[in-house]
Parts: sequence; structure tokens; C-alpha cells
Amino acid sequence: MQNTQQRYKWFVIGDWNGFFGLMFDNLTVLSFLAGILIFVFKYPADIVYTRMFPGTAFGVLFGDLIYTWMAFRLAKKSGNSGVTAMPLGLDTPSTIGLALVVLGPAFIGLKSEGYSERDAAMMTWYIGMATMMFMGVIKLIFSFLGRWVQKIVPQAGLLGSLAGIGLGLIGMTPLIDIFGMPLVGLVALGMIFYTLVAGIRLPGKIPGVFASVAIGTALYYMVGPIGLGGGTYSGAPPLDLHFGFPVPTLDFIKGVMPALKYLPLAIPFGILTVVGGINVTESARVAGDDFNTRDILLTEAMATLIAGLCGGVAQSTPYIGQPAYKTMGSRAGYTLLTGIFVGLGGMLGYVSFIVEFIPRAVLAPILIFVAFDIIMQSFHAVPARHAPAVAFAFFPTIFRLLTIKLGNPDAVPPEIFNKLLTVPGKALPEMQITVALGNGFIVTGMLWAAFLAELIDRRLRISSVYLLVLAVLTFFGIIHSAMPDGAMYLPWLLPEAVRQIPYQFTLAYVALALLFAALSFTKESKEPVTGMGH
Repeated sequence: MQNTQQRYKWFVIGDWNGFFGLMFDNLTVLSFLAGILIFVFKYPADIVYTRMFPGTAFGVLFGDLIYTWMAFRLAKKSGNSGVTAMPLGLDTPSTIGLALVVLGPAFIGLKSEGYSERDAAMMTWYIGMATMMFMGVIKLIFSFLGRWVQKIVPQAGLLGSLAGIGLGLIGMTPLIDIFGMPLVGLVALGMIFYTLVAGIRLPGKIPGVFASVAIGTALYYMVGPIGLGGGTYSGAPPLDLHFGFPVPTLDFIKGVMPALKYLPLAIPFGILTVVGGINVTESARVAGDDFNTRDILLTEAMATLIAGLCGGVAQSTPYIGQPAYKTMGSRAGYTLLTGIFVGLGGMLGYVSFIVEFIPRAVLAPILIFVAFDIIMQSFHAVPARHAPAVAFAFFPTIFRLLTIKLGNPDAVPPEIFNKLLTVPGKALPEMQITVALGNGFIVTGMLWAAFLAELIDRRLRISSVYLLVLAVLTFFGIIHSAMPDGAMYLPWLLPEAVRQIPYQFTLAYVALALLFAALSFTKESKEPVTGMGH
């Protein structure tokens, strides 16, 4: 056993494949974080690059270094010279989700309250840091309770809400970028489909992600100047490196109070990465690498806390697909390279240059593949009869996406949007219902799928319990908030124009819970589960 570590070839040729895959995954997430804030919400770019990026990237560096060390430790302990490190990177669903439903709306809301653009941007950053700290603490707690959550909540609930994000936020948003530059975007997407979806190798074993990005970027700079790229060709960005160091700060405390209303988003995002971490560690164990689950979860929690403390606004998580990196022939070198490249890049500024140099239409296909992976896993990992429950969990995210698009002042003037929320003579205006169904979308999707999965399994009383939980959360605006900003409330203090949402929605959930509870006593409800639950 003494010479096991010498025999562990921690860096092999397959680590280059793993590095390009993991590194571009992280760059893609950073690109969309920056793109959503800067281009969709007109957020100041320098704060994204010099304050948000360094801390966010430092969390990746910390996590990947620990996971690299864990691979060495496991190789030594097990005598297995083929150990592949657990991949860690920025969590795609929560990063895009937080940018779209926390950071962007908070920035617009603060400006409408009279803050200057600069002050609103800084306070938004504090809110982002505070939300990260909330998620880190939640992950720390649930790293000890993750198994318990898995046992209590049906898998359709946990994975269904995540798949809804995959479809609505991770999949649809990048498709707009791809078809905004059709020639460039579709060729890059085709390369991802060819290599990662169809599984066809490129000549010389060139990594598929690298080939897609290289070909797409080259095409953009070739056809852009002659007007064939579609979209706006802005040329290569200046080599302006945005330096920023991840200095620990207590500035997040300034954002704690305003961030409290985003807890209904932070809690499920944190829990989902914990449950995802458990699933990923289990898949690694099946592939032959028996990592300690608690250590994996505690590392991702600490990486999130450290990032938040240093100004980061995107949480890290162990990535799905450790067996895929093993198949590529990766060992521990790819996580070490990725951690150093992303971590130093966030501080020295070359990551922000790469994010500006590579068009989003070229990076977007990587997110489409991630969306595929999340959606397919949610259906494959649950019993076939629970497929309707997974599908039902998609809808709240779609409503949230609609609200984001319609609530954008550049798309719909605020006076028209507010008028649509309170149409005279209509008890529940369509826009008000759309906003309410989208607010608290992750928790809603989780609980909708849970109550339907329990119903399919003929566990009507447990299904009723989930409906009662939905009723309580609805009454106080934790989900289905009647307020456009998703704020929680005491319903009797609401303006009369929106007071009907909590009362009518709550009454409906209670009525359905009582109906299912009553039906649980019938002979038919106790018949064995068959087929798809039709």
C-alpha cells in the first residue's frame, strides 16, 4: 500500500478532455450570468466582472482543489489507480435562476425606489451575497439531512422542479441566443449534438465541447464582418482585463434583510444541490469510486459559503456525470486544471475577456445539452408511472419565465403591466394568475409533483398533506405570491385588488385535500397501482 500513490497516475491524456468539458461548462454559466445581468437588466458590467466574478470563481477553485485531494486520498486508501475526481463547478439552474428572478428584478426594483444606478447595483450585489450565504448555511445543515429529505419527498418532486428549470430557464433562454445568430449558433449546436448527444467521436479524439466552441467562434469572426452572422457583430473585445481579488467582506450583511424575501428560492436551490450531490456520489460509487458522501456535500457547502463571503453570487455543486469523465479517461488532473484556470481567471480578469470574446450563441449549446441531461434524468430516475408528476412540475417555471419577460419594462411598459394585473370586472385577471403561478416556482413544482406522485401511488392521505402544505404556503405568499415581486405577506393586509389570490387559491387547495382524504376511505382508492397510473 505504500507505493499506491506513485502508481496513481493523477494526470493522463484523458484529463485534457475532462478539463475542456468542465472548464467550458463553468465559463458558459459565467457567460450567461454576465449576459443576463448586463444585457437583459442593463446592470453595470464592471461590478459583475470585478466584484461578482472573483468570489464566484474562487469558490470553484476551493471546491475543485478539495475534490482533487479527495481523489488522491481515495486512490491511496483503496489501492485503485483509476480513481476519477468528483467534478465541481457552478450550479447552472440556480445561477441562471438567481440572475433572472433575484438579481435582475432586485436591481430594477431598487432603481424604481429612487436608488441611483450605482447604488442599486451595489445593493443588488449585497443581496446576491446574502442569498449565497443563506444557501451555504442551508447546504451545510442539509448535508446532514439530505438522505432524510430524499426519503420524505418523492423523487418526482425533487427532480421534477429541477427539470422545469432545465426546460424553462436553462433550455429556452439559450435557444433565443442560438437563433439570434442562426448560422453561428446552429453550427455550434450541431457539433454538440454530434459529439455529446449522438456520441460520435471526432477525428483525433478532439473534445466535442472544445470543437463546438472553436468552430462556432471562428465562424462568428469570419462571417460577422460581412453581415452573415445574424445579430449584431461587435468585433473582438479589447484586451481589457478586469482585475479583482476575492477579499472576504461582511458587506453581505447589508443585503440580509432585503434578501429574506428570496428565501423561498434560496432554500430549494440549496436543497436540490445537496440531493444532487447525494445522487452524483452514488453514481460515482456505482462507477467504482466510493467517495464519502458527507465529505462531498460539506465541501460544496463550504465552497458556496467562501464564495459568498468573497463577493460571489453563484453557488458551486458537484456536477452530474462523474462516470462520463471516467469514460473520457480523466483522473484528478482535470479538476485541478479547471479549479486553477477558473479561479485565477476570475481574479486576473482573463475569464471575463473570454466570456466577452466567445459569442453567447456559441456557448449556449452547452446549456442546451445540460438542459437535456437534467430533463432526461428526471424522467429516467423516477418510476415510469410518476412521469405525469414530473411533467406537472414544469409548469410553474414556464409561468415564471412568462412573468420575467412580461415584467421587463423594456418589453411591456410598467403602466400597461400593472393595468393588466387588475382588469376591472374580472375576479382573477389572467396576468395576476400568471404572476402568482410563477412566484415561488421551485417550491410549487416540488410540491405539485409530490402530491401527484403520492396520488398515483394511491397514498391519498399523504397527497392531502402535501396539498395542505401548499395551502399554508399560498396563504402567506411563500408560493403563489400575489405581489409582482414575489414578496411574502399577511394576506389581510394586502390591497383589495390582489387579496383574492391567497384566499381563493388556499381555499382550493384545502378543498382538494379534504376531497382526497375522504376518497382515501373508498375501496377503489386502495386498488393496486398499475401501469402509468391512468
